Amino acid sequence: MSDGFIPKHGGYEKLRSYKTAEIVYDATVWFCDRFIDKRSRTHDQMVQAARSGKQNIMEGSMASATSKESEIKLTNVARASLEELLADCRDFLRVRGMRLWEKNSKEALYVRQLGHGSHVTNGTRARLEARSRSRR
Repeated sequence: MSDGFIPKHGGYEKLRSYKTAEIVYDATVWFCDRFIDKRSRTHDQMVQAARSGKQNIMEGSMASATSKESEIKLTNVARASLEELLADCRDFLRVRGMRLWEKNSKEALYVRQLGHGSHVTNGTRARLEARSRSRR
């Protein structure tokens, strides 16, 4: 049985990479709105890099039915955008003399655990904000 001339595509919402990129985007918007002046070029750059990562995973998934080359290119653009965002986050910490978490630190493991399963809920976000306020 044939699926038709053009194979199935899309379904990006189920991809782990898309789910993760969406969480990164949401967290980036929250972080930038809270800690970086909204009129700042850095604010805009970080939010746009996170958005680009998410959007290019989506576009690559949609292109996969007709062009594996386009899918790969868009996936690489997503990866580059998220690397740019990571560099901005590292710069933010470095210029403020703040500690960068090691990959397997308790903090990093806790945050990574939040990404498993469904998206961060408002309840989880509220707990994170309360925990953040208590550490000041």
